[in-house]
Amino acid sequence: MNHNQQKRVAVINDFCGFGRCSLAVSMPILAAMGLPCCPLPTAIFSNHTGFEQFYSVDFTPHMERYMQMWEKLQLQFAGILTGFLGSPDQIDLVESFFRRFRTPGTVTVVDPVMGDYGRLYPSYSPRLAERMRRLLPYAEVLTPNLTEACLLTGTPYDPGMGDAALQTLCERLREQGPQKIVITGLERGDDLENFVYEAGHPPVTVRAARVGPCRSGTGDVFSSIITADAVLGRPLADSVRHAAGFVAKVLRRAVELQLPLTDGLCFEEFLLEIQEESEP
Repeated sequence: MNHNQQKRVAVINDFCGFGRCSLAVSMPILAAMGLPCCPLPTAIFSNHTGFEQFYSVDFTPHMERYMQMWEKLQLQFAGILTGFLGSPDQIDLVESFFRRFRTPGTVTVVDPVMGDYGRLYPSYSPRLAERMRRLLPYAEVLTPNLTEACLLTGTPYDPGMGDAALQTLCERLREQGPQKIVITGLERGDDLENFVYEAGHPPVTVRAARVGPCRSGTGDVFSSIITADAVLGRPLADSVRHAAGFVAKVLRRAVELQLPLTDGLCFEEFLLEIQEESEP
């Protein structure tokens, strides 16, 4: 039996029952853009870690057998997206996933979720951040924020980096594997900027007005759209404009509804619009 008549995307990330982020974001967005999502959980949370209390189950012991079942089904993936990883063992497992399931036609997107504002997240150790570099040779597209780009290259964090310094940063990342890089969420006054780098092309900056404070799951919405667009053949700079515009739209709606920051982006009522925009 051939299960590979449709393009599909594997997403390796945690799952949260409440608080829109991670797999709970990627699954509906990819589906709305016409791509079945095959989730591989790294952990299961009752609600994400931005809340004061949460219940969680580490899925690491189950990931190998999970992948073995997919191998028996001979599944193939048009895209692979990786997000938050919670331990060095999970880095090893994701590296194994790439070796087993990546093909010459697979779009691979690594979102190296490690920290922000110049600091590692509390759940991340320096050793784990160092191990993240092992995934870069497998990445076609890399979507770090500035903190993560600096950590991956050993560059001192400077929130005021200009375009020349950002290009140098991207070139250092490119030496480790990825040929397409988006440094996301650069603060530029009242705007947020995304710096788009593709090897052999001049960099492009994509700006959008900042809409309220940062909310949980914003990066997951962004990386899911980037992945789907890459599978569908949309050029990277156009995809970044698409993702940034959609994020700004749903942020405005979250502000109108006065949603708590932990509740994430209320993207559901806009999924039909993202579907209409998904053709390259």
